Parts: sequence; structure tokens; C-alpha cells
Amino acid sequence: MRLKLVSCEIVYREMCALAARSRNQVDVEFLPKGLHDIGSTRMRTRLQQAVDAADSGQYEAVLLGYALCGNGLVGLRARTLPLVLPRAHDCITFFMGSKERYLEYFTSNSGVYFRTTGWLERGNAVGQLSVESLGGLDPKYEELVKKYGEDNARYLYEQIGQYVHNYRQLTFIEMGIEPDGSFEQRSREEAARRGWAFEKLAGDLSLLQSLTDGDWDNERFLVVKPGQRIVARYDSAIIAAEDCHDEP
Repeated sequence: MRLKLVSCEIVYREMCALAARSRNQVDVEFLPKGLHDIGSTRMRTRLQQAVDAADSGQYEAVLLGYALCGNGLVGLRARTLPLVLPRAHDCITFFMGSKERYLEYFTSNSGVYFRTTGWLERGNAVGQLSVESLGGLDPKYEELVKKYGEDNARYLYEQIGQYVHNYRQLTFIEMGIEPDGSFEQRSREEAARRGWAFEKLAGDLSLLQSLTDGDWDNERFLVVKPGQRIVARYDSAIIAAEDCHDEP
């Protein structure tokens, strides 16, 4: 098959490696991580543009390197090509290999902040309005005032403080595509700097490999047929497809 993959750049190294060894021809387009920070409506609009640009004369399906991602995919439509995406709340499932393994680890390890190569390389892109782009996880109050004004700075500082205090451990997920130990070392140094515990966890690329290989069982993947759109489910399925009855 010839497939189009539209993916968040957080999984850049992983997706490149998997596309290279897939049995299919996979053409990859990466979108900036900052889409997560502009709101679900604008994120969906940008994703829809990328999906619609895929030529139905060239491709058999569009793969999405995205999870539900704060409902950023809710309402995304398959027009002329099927959409295929993993059943996942967020991208940590991609690195864990399954939603079940992620849930088990999350349940057993509260207060964990995750790092991967993508989060280290692309999680702090210039111009992203996220907790980290506000000057790091613990920006100085004066810097926030200069950027956002005193009232906004006070609110942001309080929110960031609550955000940081919830974490006690940094877990680096090693995916086997790292060129050396520098990413792990940076993660260890960050954990030490924040006074957090550190753990290295072996990742699992099997979920994403199945995505690029076309092994789309219903338990792990959602296939959205042309004329359908993605909806959120509040059960273990996480996402579902429903027919579009309104105008595109």
C-alpha cells in the first residue's frame, strides 16, 4: 500500500525509523507540536487541511500520528480516504506500545513527568504557548509580567506552580532509536535539577509499527471511513467513528 502519514513532530525520530522499515510506502508529513497549544478547534482545522490535501489517486489511506490529544481530533472528517489512528488518549501510549501498559504504569506511578527524544528536541519550540514555553516549568515571575502583563502573569504563575508541584519523578522512555546516551543524560540532569526521582523505561514501538505496516485490528486502531468523522468515547475504546449528516 501507499499511505500518507500526518504526524505530530513529537514522534519524529520514531516515525521516520518505522516508515523506513515498513512493508508499505509511507509518505510522512510532520506538523508542529505547538498545534496542541492553540485550542482544539484550531488544531482540528489545521489537521483537516493536511488530511484533505492527501491525493486519493495516490494513497489508500491517511494515517494519523496523533492520539485523542485533548479532543483535538474530535470532529476530524474522512472525506475521500479512510483515516487510521491508534486508540490512545495521548502520545505516551505510542511510546508505551499499548493503552493497557500506559494505564498500568500511570496507575502505579503517580506524579510522573515523561521525556522522550521528541519531547527533548521539540517540546520547547519557539513561539509555543504552553507551560514549558512560558520560560520552562518554573519561569521567573518578572519574565511572565514582561510577556503577558501583571494580571495574566499572576494567574499563570499560580497555575504553573500547581502544575510543577504535582510531579515527583521524571521517566525517560528509551525507544531504541537514540543515537547515543545524550538524551538519557539530559533527562537525568533535569530530574536532579528539579529534585525528582529518575527512571529509565524501555519503550515499545509495536503500536506505531503496526500503524505503518497496515495491521489495523479494531482493538488497537480506529478506521474512519469516507463520510465519517471522529468522536470521543468515554470508555476503553477512547474514540469512535460516526456518519456525517451535516455539510462538510
